[in-house]
Amino acid sequence: MINSVSVTNIGHIRSVNEDSFSVVSLEQGYTLGIVADGMGGHQAGDTASRLAVETITADLFEISPHLNPDACGIALKEAILHANKVIYETASAHEELRSMGTTVVAVLLGPSGGVIGHIGDSRAYKFKHGTSVQLTEDHTLVNELVKSKQISAEEASVHPRRNIIMRALGTDASVEVDLYPVTLEEEEILMVCSDGLSSYVPAQDINRTLGLQGCSLRERAERLVSLALDAGGEDNITVVLLELQPDTPGSGTKELSL
Repeated sequence: MINSVSVTNIGHIRSVNEDSFSVVSLEQGYTLGIVADGMGGHQAGDTASRLAVETITADLFEISPHLNPDACGIALKEAILHANKVIYETASAHEELRSMGTTVVAVLLGPSGGVIGHIGDSRAYKFKHGTSVQLTEDHTLVNELVKSKQISAEEASVHPRRNIIMRALGTDASVEVDLYPVTLEEEEILMVCSDGLSSYVPAQDINRTLGLQGCSLRERAERLVSLALDAGGEDNITVVLLELQPDTPGSGTKELSL
């Protein structure tokens, strides 16, 4: 069984929380976790992220049971592309929503493994034995500059154009979705989050917090959000944690959010 926790916070500066998220246990035996970070102004960003989460979730409610990881990837990619179409067409039909878009990171887990679908700079991490590994690659200008060795990773963290997104959901009629196979074993945690967390909390603090002994999954998620707030909290902050639980009487998947 998968235990899940979802925490979001508007942050210290923003007047609207443009992050949207969902964690759902599907009847077919899958767990779906999504974080989307909207952009394009208050109403537009909020609308784009909400449409992304709603469309992907609705599409995957119809997923067939017992799919292998490759088939899960196809289903997730199709749901994300459908969300791109919905957001793009909604923006095209409403002047006040023009140019809206959103990042998205979604994990679909089944009994035999799963897949992560990703666009933008929201991230997925896997944590085990004190160390977290970033599973997704940011679609940002500074990441392209780092990959081409024009700037260092340290320079990227303070670059004046570090918020420029090179690929987003809903801003164009077509978009490329990155897919990553993923598994979740006991004593591992999957984290999906918006950049309001990853841009403010260093990797060592994420590792230390996720590895806290004697703390519930919810307490660890809340502490991560508190760290982002203490570090400035200028952006919306959303974190979803997924943890495999032993099959024991009374255990189950639960969703908690603040």
